[in-house]
Amino acid sequence: MALAELYTQYNRVWIPDSEEVWQSAEITKDYKAGDRVLHVQLEDGTELDYPVDPSALPPLRNPDILVGENDLTALSYLHEPAVLHNLKVRFVESRLIYTYSGIILVAINPYKQLPIYGDAIIHAYSGQNMGDMDPHIFAVAEEAYKQMARNSKNQSIIVSGESGAGKTVSARYTMRYFATVSKSSSNAHVEDKVLASNPITEAVGNAKTTRNDNSSRFGKYTEISFDQSYRIIGANMRTYLLEKSRVVFQSENERNYHIFYQLCASAMQPEFKHLKLGSAEEFNYTRMGGSTTIEGVDDRANMIETQKTFSLLGLKEDFQMDVFKTLAAILHLGNMEITAVGDERSSINLEDNHLNIFCELLELNSDKMAQWLCHRKIITTSETVIKPMTKPQALNARDALAKKIYSHLFDFIVERINQALQFSGKQHTFIGVLDIYGFETFDVNSFEQFCINYANEKLQQQFNLHVFKLEQEEYMKEDIPWTLIDFYDNQPVIDLIEAKMGILELLDEECLLPHGTDENWLQKLYNNFVNKNTLFEKPRMSNTSFIIQHFADKVEYKCEGFLEKNRDTVYEVLMEIMKESKFRLCANFFQDNPVSISPFSSTISIKSARPVLKSPNKQLRMTVGSKFRSSLSLLMETLNATTPHYVRCIKPNDEKQPFEFDSKRVAQQLRACGVLETIRISAQSYPSSRYSILMTQQELSVSDKKQICKIVLQRLIQDPNQYQFGRTKIFFRAGQVAYLEKLRSDKLRHACITIQKSIRGWLQRKKFLGIKQAAITIQQYFRGQRTVRQAVTAQALKQTWAAIIIQKYCRGYLVRRLCQLIHVAAVTIQAYTRGFLARKKYRKMLEEHKAVILQKYARAWLARRRFQNIRRFVLNIQLSYRVQRLQKKIEEQSKENHGLLERLTNLASTHMNDLDTIQKLESDLEKLTAQKRTSEEKGKRYKEDSEQKILKLENQNKELREQKETLEVKLQEKTEEMKEKMDDLTKQLFDDVRKEESQRMILEKNFQNQKQDYEKEIESLKGEIKVLREEKAQLQQQIQQEITIQHDLKIEVGQLTKQAQKIPELQKEIELLQTQKLDVEKQAQSQKREMREKMSEVTKQLLESYDFEDVRSRLSTEDLEHLNEDGELWFAYEGLKKATRVLESHFQSQKENYEKEIEGLNLKVEHLSQDINHLQKLFREENDINDGIRLEVSRLTSENLVIPDLKQQVSELENQKVDLENRLQEQTAKLKEMSNRLHHEPEGDRTLRRTNEVQNEVDVKENERLNVITQEMEGLSNGLKQDEIQAEVKSKIKQETTRLTVENMDLEEELDMKDRIIKKLEDQIKTLTKNIEKGNEVHVSTLSKEYIGMMEYKKEDEERIVQNLILDLKPRGVVVNMIPGLPAHILFMCVRYADYLNDADMLKSFINVTIDGIKQVVKENSEDFEMLSFWLSNTYYFLNCLKQYSGEEEFVKYNTPRQNKNCLKHFDLSEYRQVLSDLAIRIYHQFILVMENNIQHMIVPGMLEYESLQGISGLKPTGFRKRSSSIDDTDTYTMTSILQQLSYFYSTMCQNGLDSELLKQAVKQLFFLIGAVTLNSLFLRKDMCSCRKGMQIRCNISYLEEWLKDKNLQSSNAKETLEPLSQAAWLLQVKKITDDDAKEICEHCTSLSTVQIVKILNSYTPIDDFEKRVTPSFVRKVQALLNNREDGPQLMLDTKYRFQVTFPFTPSPHALEMIQVPSSFKLGFLTRV
Repeated sequence: MALAELYTQYNRVWIPDSEEVWQSAEITKDYKAGDRVLHVQLEDGTELDYPVDPSALPPLRNPDILVGENDLTALSYLHEPAVLHNLKVRFVESRLIYTYSGIILVAINPYKQLPIYGDAIIHAYSGQNMGDMDPHIFAVAEEAYKQMARNSKNQSIIVSGESGAGKTVSARYTMRYFATVSKSSSNAHVEDKVLASNPITEAVGNAKTTRNDNSSRFGKYTEISFDQSYRIIGANMRTYLLEKSRVVFQSENERNYHIFYQLCASAMQPEFKHLKLGSAEEFNYTRMGGSTTIEGVDDRANMIETQKTFSLLGLKEDFQMDVFKTLAAILHLGNMEITAVGDERSSINLEDNHLNIFCELLELNSDKMAQWLCHRKIITTSETVIKPMTKPQALNARDALAKKIYSHLFDFIVERINQALQFSGKQHTFIGVLDIYGFETFDVNSFEQFCINYANEKLQQQFNLHVFKLEQEEYMKEDIPWTLIDFYDNQPVIDLIEAKMGILELLDEECLLPHGTDENWLQKLYNNFVNKNTLFEKPRMSNTSFIIQHFADKVEYKCEGFLEKNRDTVYEVLMEIMKESKFRLCANFFQDNPVSISPFSSTISIKSARPVLKSPNKQLRMTVGSKFRSSLSLLMETLNATTPHYVRCIKPNDEKQPFEFDSKRVAQQLRACGVLETIRISAQSYPSSRYSILMTQQELSVSDKKQICKIVLQRLIQDPNQYQFGRTKIFFRAGQVAYLEKLRSDKLRHACITIQKSIRGWLQRKKFLGIKQAAITIQQYFRGQRTVRQAVTAQALKQTWAAIIIQKYCRGYLVRRLCQLIHVAAVTIQAYTRGFLARKKYRKMLEEHKAVILQKYARAWLARRRFQNIRRFVLNIQLSYRVQRLQKKIEEQSKENHGLLERLTNLASTHMNDLDTIQKLESDLEKLTAQKRTSEEKGKRYKEDSEQKILKLENQNKELREQKETLEVKLQEKTEEMKEKMDDLTKQLFDDVRKEESQRMILEKNFQNQKQDYEKEIESLKGEIKVLREEKAQLQQQIQQEITIQHDLKIEVGQLTKQAQKIPELQKEIELLQTQKLDVEKQAQSQKREMREKMSEVTKQLLESYDFEDVRSRLSTEDLEHLNEDGELWFAYEGLKKATRVLESHFQSQKENYEKEIEGLNLKVEHLSQDINHLQKLFREENDINDGIRLEVSRLTSENLVIPDLKQQVSELENQKVDLENRLQEQTAKLKEMSNRLHHEPEGDRTLRRTNEVQNEVDVKENERLNVITQEMEGLSNGLKQDEIQAEVKSKIKQETTRLTVENMDLEEELDMKDRIIKKLEDQIKTLTKNIEKGNEVHVSTLSKEYIGMMEYKKEDEERIVQNLILDLKPRGVVVNMIPGLPAHILFMCVRYADYLNDADMLKSFINVTIDGIKQVVKENSEDFEMLSFWLSNTYYFLNCLKQYSGEEEFVKYNTPRQNKNCLKHFDLSEYRQVLSDLAIRIYHQFILVMENNIQHMIVPGMLEYESLQGISGLKPTGFRKRSSSIDDTDTYTMTSILQQLSYFYSTMCQNGLDSELLKQAVKQLFFLIGAVTLNSLFLRKDMCSCRKGMQIRCNISYLEEWLKDKNLQSSNAKETLEPLSQAAWLLQVKKITDDDAKEICEHCTSLSTVQIVKILNSYTPIDDFEKRVTPSFVRKVQALLNNREDGPQLMLDTKYRFQVTFPFTPSPHALEMIQVPSSFKLGFLTRV
């Protein structure tokens, strides 16, 4: 395809412009081959016939879709105007300062601080491929670091550009990036030292120029060394061509080096006073430029920063002071006054102050210095001649010495910095950062510009070769034939400068001649190169200059000063004087063979790409030019041995205006820095692209994709040389992409036209059909009307009228008939309906009447039942009340019962004797009769004894009644005493209040009296003042009249003024009195408050010390009335009311205790009454037995022949006796057991066991007792009805009694069920009675073993517990257990055991070992998510156990009564709780970090790059960076990968029993990371800022929200953390054109900052031609609307931000005594207690 075919209508071209360099124009008429004119229209509407050369047509403009590309090589047309326009659009409209141009990063200085260099940006670029993110200096640094780590090859970053273009800042940011991403492993902070070297070198090597306030006046190559782990271990710095002439001369509006001004700004500081400096305006070397300050720069603060960096590098204060002394000496040297003596001589006054200071600082001989600054020594073969110098020659000698000293000092500082940055280990690789001057051309160019441009020629040559090599490698990789590209080779220029008999060699040769001059040297150049070398020219109008054609431009150099600058000599005598200096630093500067102390001279082995030219003799190597050439050759060797990366800094304008683009200046720099040359090389190669819309259906049917592409390209592009097929890519020549874009846009335009044609046709057809249908309808009605008019006559009208009348009457008749029928039917229906409704209403009334009757009887039954329940409850209350009073009496009776039992045993022994006598009856009946008599006597005695005992019991009952009466009397006395105490307390309180009131009144009276006295004094003083004023007036008249007594009057006036001065003092005293009054009032108020607090405390103490029920029962109605009537005791009544309210509020919490006490007392009374009944039964049985014995004896005496029968009966009696003894012992054992249980057993167990021992034998007696108690309670309640509060309490008690009676009824039912259990227990007791014969010990039936929730262990087992339970435990084996946090519970059970033993050392040791073990396992598994999750959960449970069982009220209230028994008894572990809390927070942060590390690499590919909505993202041409990505990522992550990872995290946390609140906090932190990383990447990727990508992001956010909903985590606030990302996605999709759109954006995007909104708007990139870019005017509108927002300038979100974690207290529901230790834990040495 011919290029001319692209010049068709609507295409745009670039035409040259005098102001903007290039101007855009649109072709208005197709261009035909051979035409001399191109018809175009400019952007301002001007039509122009532009003359063209058919062989060189104007460059074509790229399609709008390609404008603003990240990489210039992605442009279809690669030429200067396209590059210039792309940079302008990115810089001015999108505010993007970085752009790729192949392997070059073009950096335009914004002259404004931008928020794109923070640590968040560094972390965002770390690990990313270079083409994946927006262009940035950090991307270049990351690429260098990545290639070094992957290939183990040294790298170089070459930063170049004009002065003021931002080279130093770019190099600084590069070094900062390396220091951040490759932290050193040691504690030496090497990276901080590397960064600290920058402020020092900038202070001594940078200065203000007309182009830049911080211009580097030297070249610098910094090698940053890395070890095998690619961490910084040191650095080395090389410098090139310091501008020494600036020390002694500065142009207008320029400054000397910064360090001089920093030193002058600090001259008044104590440590610098000995330098005898002043302001910068006082010294010649600092005031030449007329500008000693820089706007916005504080030299004093910078001096402090310089000193800090010196110290950070380890350069001590003595070294710093030596440097400052040398600098101060240079300033004083410049201020020496050299006076002319005639025309050929000059001299310096020996008394010159600056001369003496200079010599004093450097410890020199001032006489010699003064002499040899004005004289020179000429040594010949025969003699030595001392020749005086003129003033200009002396000034030149002085300046040369100053330059020499500063040059040596600069080199010395660099060497010391290298010393500080040296390292002991072995260097593995390094990255070099070259900050060097760019190509320079000024109005007057001298030796410095010549050397700078020479260096740039060498760098450009190396750059061209490297670019050519990369392009060749790319093509070889794709197996594409490579033909040699003819690009500019600047080797001829380099040969002109450095070859044999070149410019530099001729310059050195001329310098060797004693009388060599600049003119002679220039003449040699003319003779050797004019008309012989096309790159060298002689100016037409000058004989003192020469012109060299450099790669960038022609430069004219003035020969003046070339020789002097190249020689850079100082007279030998001055150097000898400097060598004799006693100041060691100065003397070392001028030694003959200074030894370099840099350790890096032998660490790099580099082979030169080409041989270095050696100088023929030693002296030639000593010139500046030869030194610079050798150092430049060494630099080239280094660069050739490394992989270079290029940064070209561009200065957008000379006025330093932010984001102002001067096309002329930028184009000039682009030509000079090699960017256009790179583009020219790339233009002859094949940038890649994409197109599928141009394929036909037939072509798409081919299965082989590569074959499809070949067929399509053969059809579209006829010239096969315009494209090439590689192995994986298709490469196009320049212009072909635009041609395909044109074909694509034409096809799309044709498709749009076809669509428009079809739609417009359909609309027209629809409109036509509507009109047609309307016309048909109109015709229809019109034709009908016409037909009617033709058919109607008079006869027809009459007939029609008659028919209508007949129809009227007929229809009326029919309607009336129908209406009558309907009326009759309706009446019939209404009658039946009304009857039905009436009957229904009647039935309902009957039902309601019956229901009322039923309700009456039911309510009566319920009322009776409620009354019975109340009565039962009152009986229970009375019973409990009596039990409390009879408890002591029952205990005394139990003691007496023991005595009775002893007596019963005596009777049993006597009974045995009787049996013996019965056996003897067989031998002798007489003995039997005698024995009968004795037994009868003993029976009578026993009967008498029993009667006496009964009398004694009755007497004891009487005594108990008397004691009861005495106790009641004592209670009444105590109540009276309490009343008296309360009265006394209230009286005391009121007395105190009255005293304080009286004191306050006295103070107020005193204050009023003092106030009145002071007011009187003030009035008297005012009167005195008036009198004094009158006297003063009189005195003034007397002064005028009597001059002689003037002196005396003055004394009197002075006295009067002193008295007048007392008035303010009096006023101050008044103010003090007023403040004292306020203080007194405040004290009175505070005393009132304290009295009220004391009263409240007294009432609280009274309420705590006395039971409310007791006090209420003791207070009579008269007392209550007395309290109500007594006004002074009203507050006591109020306190009691408050106390009752407190009791009411706590009544609910005391229910269970109250119920248990009632039940326990009821059971106790029942049990005691049961015991008494048993004793009575035993007495009765004993009496019955005695009667039986007597009857049996009488029967045996009468029937003495029946001896065998008697023996059997005797044996039966023995068995009965044994049973009786057993039963007696059982009863005694039960009594003892009951007493022990009452004192030792827990309340709950006591009530349970007592209910098991209850029997139903005494129900009738208990009912009688309850009736008596209810009567007493009713009497008490009647006495308490007079107070409202007590009535409320009574009502609550009644409600509680009803509930308790119901429960008592249930308990009675349960007692029936438990009778069987009691019988079984009695059977068991009978079986165990056989063991009683051995002793009197009582054995209770053994119950099943109960545990109390402890783990017994020994102190030496602590290490085993930690090893088995913490260090060796694997989470996967524990999570299957149904108890979460099982290890934590086991550990706490061990803690309880140590607390139970009250062993502080044991407890402290165990907890410390446990915490250390958790720390160790967390440290060893710091990257294991499951282990961290497991121990976070267990640490949390352990902490909660310490809280739950601490005994503190705020935690105990959540426990069950059983759990409260397990609380710690002896130790307060709150300090250990804090330690555990800190440990849990530490584990949580590590746990979050591991989750973030596992998911972070998935976020950008899954959230941004993956197309969850297939087919909506467009493709655009990619540049060199996309083609040659440094790393090909094989792992592709999708949104599903992220959701799967989140689900894994969630399931693991749930399996390990992590608390739900902690889980929600972790999910919230993860979602914040996802949103922040995605949004940060979006900010840094212009290619992702499109409408379609916004749809993708919104879809992915919906997936995350659905995941939250599925896991029931909506309450975690994780969704809110995605709000900034959601708003960014909305911003990409919303319309961005009108003012309303701007307002909507400002109102909706509340979670995004102004900087972020503007960044997204500037980065918005259309995918195709149908989308529009965001105009700069719209961005400015949005910025104006957002000005009121108060948000920071930070662009990136902090991905390291952590939400505050809280550990909620969640009590464990698991009972400790139920926990069992699995055998897999290997804790068999622990014993459950």
